[in-house]
Amino acid sequence: MVATSATSAFMPIASSASDPTGKISGKIGSVPACVDPRSTSTKTKSTSSGRLQVKASAQAPPKVNGTKVGIMDSLKTEDVSPPARTFINQLPDWSMLLAAITTIFLAAEKQWMMLDWKPKRPDMIVDPFGLGQIVQDGFVFRQNFSIRSYEIGADRTASVETLMNHLQETALNHVQKAGLLADGFGSTREMWKRNLIWVVTKMQVVVDRYPTWGDTVQVDTWVAASGKNGMRRDWLVRDSNTGEILTRASSLWVMMNKETRRLSKIPDAVREEIGSYFVDSPPIVDDDSRKLPKLDDSNADNIHTGLTVRNRLILKIILSLFQ
Repeated sequence: MVATSATSAFMPIASSASDPTGKISGKIGSVPACVDPRSTSTKTKSTSSGRLQVKASAQAPPKVNGTKVGIMDSLKTEDVSPPARTFINQLPDWSMLLAAITTIFLAAEKQWMMLDWKPKRPDMIVDPFGLGQIVQDGFVFRQNFSIRSYEIGADRTASVETLMNHLQETALNHVQKAGLLADGFGSTREMWKRNLIWVVTKMQVVVDRYPTWGDTVQVDTWVAASGKNGMRRDWLVRDSNTGEILTRASSLWVMMNKETRRLSKIPDAVREEIGSYFVDSPPIVDDDSRKLPKLDDSNADNIHTGLTVRNRLILKIILSLFQ
């Protein structure tokens, strides 16, 4: 009986006592009429004076885990505090970092697979970008060229203009690779300060065989002294696949003032710049002082009129041969 009264202080239950009429005096879940909600004491009385009177006092436990709490405080759920910050939970999200690294790796692998690093031509093995390189202890400049479809004639062989373009290109690239090229066209720094330029006074070209479309030629060039105020430049053109000599050329260069248009001696400062690149070797083409006889209507075997020269470079070469 005492236990039942104590429990009813927390959860109201139906009373076991009934009135003389047999009806229940309270409803389940409702506050009994004999319970004063303003106090924590519960009194249960019988309608007849002969029955036992029970008085129970419901008191909340004074302490829970050493802390005083009330009735409602004991029913409250304690707030869960976040875990203490440690070295592990302060690190970044490794899954996101791993996903980013994987994405970057896959993109780089895709780009790498799209590139084709296999050389297409034999000349790319030595010179992959076609820019040329200095060989033989820094004295010879070497560059490879592929014969294009627009550089050939009707017979599918390279034209004279194509050969001369290769010679001129390698000569200028040689000066640039050696670190001597200044602001001028093929002039060194000391030449540029004095307004000096190079001019070709003589050139001899011997063609053993013209390269054909699709061939790769290897052009070697070097310089040497020629007299007191001149410089000689030689070229050797070979087939890069077989090593066959195709063309040999030798030229004589002198200095000229570009403002006065007069020939000039080689200054000592310029000679110090270029002197270390001179090769002590004979010309690759023997000097031939013969001149072609002047042709006219009286000594020509065939005459065809109405022809015009479309390229000035070829015209200059032809005129120099008759001088």
